Amino acid sequence: MRTDLVRLVAALPSTDALGEQHRARALEWLRGTDDVYRRERPRTPDPHLVAYVLVVDRPRRSVLLADHRLAGLWLPTGGHVEPDEDPASTAVRELREELGVDLPPDPATGGAPWFLTVTTTTGDAASRHDDISLWYAFAADRGTPFLPDEREFRAVRWWTLAELGEADPAAFEPHLARAVAALGL
Repeated sequence: MRTDLVRLVAALPSTDALGEQHRARALEWLRGTDDVYRRERPRTPDPHLVAYVLVVDRPRRSVLLADHRLAGLWLPTGGHVEPDEDPASTAVRELREELGVDLPPDPATGGAPWFLTVTTTTGDAASRHDDISLWYAFAADRGTPFLPDEREFRAVRWWTLAELGEADPAAFEPHLARAVAALGL
């Protein structure tokens, strides 16, 4: 599985200098350990692998984000990749668990990740860690009925690109603007 992860990460396009740094760090990490799946909350091992799920409404140039209770940020849905689970399967599982839906992949990505980030989580020093996140995009529209997991989220809502541009960037996942730009939304 780790060899597959190395190939997957190595094949991701580099979108900018920071993206290249993140990919290099992820590849160094993957090549240096078999311990990539979170075994114990919140941070064992550090870092560990995550699949982010960005739900996209292309005609309306919008993304669905969740007000995450623990992070205190508007984030894409998603979660930790389970041991020996393919990250694409994680993305599908997280859609079901967190939003109660099955969605088709965004046509621009075809179900493959299009973006990778290395992000230090929020919270106290004892729980902070680095998530190495593969980003997956799925297609929906504003009429799609979602059943958000209220244990994880205060709310979910659609954000247009214009609204994201006007909002305080500190309220969002730190790499969201770069991810949306790389998706070509």
